[in-house]
Amino acid sequence: MDAQILLAMLAGALIVEGLAYALAPSLVERVLEALAAMPLEARRLLGALTALSGVVVLWLAF
Repeated sequence: MDAQILLAMLAGALIVEGLAYALAPSLVERVLEALAAMPLEARRLLGALTALSGVVVLWLAF
């Protein structure tokens, strides 16, 4: 993959994260509280499924 594409992907992730904190900070706090209340294995599964979803989207895009 081209370094420019990787930087663009990183920039997109930072933009989305920044907008979430800027536009809905209380929602972010509630989501973090809900994550903290989840069992460790459930958080691991959620993280793995999220990462897998990202891989699938990238695979479909290219």
